[in-house]
Amino acid sequence: MGTTQLDSVPEPKYWHLKTVLSEALDSDFSVGEILPNERELAARFGVARATLRQALEQLELEGRLQRRRGVGTTVAPPRVGVAVGSEQHTWPGAAGDAWQPLDAVQATPPAAVAAALETAADETVHTVRRSRMSHGQQVATELLYIPAATVPGLTAIDAPSGAARARAVLRELQHLPLEGEDRAVELGSARADDAKELDRLPGSPVLVVTTRFFAQGRTAALSVATYRADTCRLTFGDSAGVEIHHDPERQAS
Repeated sequence: MGTTQLDSVPEPKYWHLKTVLSEALDSDFSVGEILPNERELAARFGVARATLRQALEQLELEGRLQRRRGVGTTVAPPRVGVAVGSEQHTWPGAAGDAWQPLDAVQATPPAAVAAALETAADETVHTVRRSRMSHGQQVATELLYIPAATVPGLTAIDAPSGAARARAVLRELQHLPLEGEDRAVELGSARADDAKELDRLPGSPVLVVTTRFFAQGRTAALSVATYRADTCRLTFGDSAGVEIHHDPERQAS
């Protein structure tokens, strides 16, 4: 990578630097290659390290770079397409579900979840933890909140804990007629526990998909799924007609 003059450009320095770095990633680096350290990069481009960090953070947000614990900043592979939902509504755990159940406990949910489920603030709900793999790597983690009233046939005898307990909760869920669902997507920052599961640094950009499942005229379950924003391109519906990108130069189809 060579040097460039940034003082004369009207756009923010970090944004112009991001463009220059992006071009260099395409021509000078290969996927997985480790970038030089911040001090060396800042010296090459004649910018402050704060400006460089802004450019690197933007490239990470767009999926061009990855920060890896104990390794440094590397060139990211192309994003993988991950289907989110389908045109046919189904309960989590139905046939063809791509998520893998890991554990299930009864615990008090966050206040926002309790409000959405219309449960008492101190009422415990079944909390199922699941993970999702794509192309051999973990790309998402999920917490699925299910009130006891939604799965009244479930008993502690079915399975006391672990993945078996999670599967028992999901099996019981299938007995309830599903009336519909809605879904929202927002950009967020990885919490410490999600970051650890996804092999990311805390605060790294993630896509948070919140899904409400309706039955018997109420919200019968709530899913909060956290996807790696650096490796995932989310698609919705069987036709995959809607794609979520972080690159402002790309257009959603």
